[in-house]
Amino acid sequence: MEELLAKHRKEQKDLQGRITQKKKSATKKTRKGVNDECDRLQRELSERHQAEIAQLNGEPSQPVDGFEDLSLAGESDGTPGETTTHQADEKNHNTSNSTSSPQVPATESETVPAPAARTKKPNRQKARLARRAAEQAAQAEVAAEEAAKQTDYRGNERDAMNAVFKRLNLKEVEINPDGHCLYSAVAMQLDESGVGLRPDPKRIVLQSPSQARVDTVTSPKHDGYRAVRTVTADYIADHREDFEAFMEEPFDDYTRKIKLTAEWGGQLELLAIAKAYGVDINVIQADGRIEKIESGETDGDEDENKKKAIWLAYYRHSYGLGEHYNALTRQS
Repeated sequence: MEELLAKHRKEQKDLQGRITQKKKSATKKTRKGVNDECDRLQRELSERHQAEIAQLNGEPSQPVDGFEDLSLAGESDGTPGETTTHQADEKNHNTSNSTSSPQVPATESETVPAPAARTKKPNRQKARLARRAAEQAAQAEVAAEEAAKQTDYRGNERDAMNAVFKRLNLKEVEINPDGHCLYSAVAMQLDESGVGLRPDPKRIVLQSPSQARVDTVTSPKHDGYRAVRTVTADYIADHREDFEAFMEEPFDDYTRKIKLTAEWGGQLELLAIAKAYGVDINVIQADGRIEKIESGETDGDEDENKKKAIWLAYYRHSYGLGEHYNALTRQS
């Protein structure tokens, strides 16, 4: 029985696959015919399965015809295969009138089909659910195949970054991806390198409102981005001729967004930070390149300049919000 049921399940699964393909290829004109054909195939398979189960259980799968008494034993003279007409008539008479005989008359057997031979009406709701499940499985399989063919940009980016970190003996520090990531990563490293969040007055003199924003920072790792944003905006404003040509919006609107909003920072902001704080900034790209933004510091102390250098990891695909910067520190 288990083998038969397994065979039935396989045939049902194969039929569902055929039905799905037929319905996918159907057009408006052929859809009704295709649906009717699919229902017919489903009904025929169900009937055949029921008949096979009935046959395996020893139940008749169709009305059973009556059988004549084909006994070959003769009673008059003991000769096999011979009976007298009187004996045959008497036997038939006794058989038809016997109330204790378990045999069923031929006419009754012909008119009353066996219960196992009755075919149930197909359950259309179950058929629809089965078709829907088959279609969803086919769609999931197609989606999985397409996904397997696509380039894993996130995985490739992570692998390339990790290889560079290992080669340069760098440790990555996760920065919250909230729009302030560039400034937060810089603030953390300015504090740890000893440069601090207050720029050298020889490079930029902050006005009172800006100085107040820098002085009210409670923690370089948590709100240090406010100080770096303020210094960046003021440095760009003080060197307007060096930056305005690269902007795609009004200059004052651009600097206001840097100072007061969570607008993302980029190449112009990195250059302003390097100049304002006198630090070199090294940005590791996903393709393994290292982009260096120089501060122009020429004090001649190479070791000291290395200590002040800031390292950033720039991601394009690994974070849900888009472009992102993480901080990098030297392994001890």
